[in-house]
Amino acid sequence: MSHRNYIRTLGVAVTLLLASAPIALAQSAGARSGQEIWDVNHDGIYTCDEWKNYLDRVFTSADRNHDGVLDQSEFAAIRKPGSPLADAEFGYFDENQDGKIPRKEFDTKPNEYILRYDVNGDCRVTPDEVKEVNTPKGPQGPTERKRDLFH
Repeated sequence: MSHRNYIRTLGVAVTLLLASAPIALAQSAGARSGQEIWDVNHDGIYTCDEWKNYLDRVFTSADRNHDGVLDQSEFAAIRKPGSPLADAEFGYFDENQDGKIPRKEFDTKPNEYILRYDVNGDCRVTPDEVKEVNTPKGPQGPTERKRDLFH
């Protein structure tokens, strides 16, 4: 490859890299939290009802054969990168460990984000609650809130 072609190829590569950087950053920011995916009304308040509705939609979409249960292959489809369920484990949802996840086992699982940040227990996480939990409390940092199941 001649020096001229090498420089031209390098210039094209750098241009493409710089042009794609904002897109990659936007995607990684969206994938960072995942909550915006299930915040249906986009009000920045994350509720248990929104989470349950999200799980219902995901289940319906993943249940390709419409038999009312997810098997391992159907479950794999919900683990899309950037989704709130990207790191989900089949066994967590398969409560009775029978190799199938019926809708009831799937859409009744609590959301870790809500468990962590719902300070007042009303099944709603507001920006103020997130700030309260993340604000350092003395030399130990934020206090860990007891985990409970939401209704």
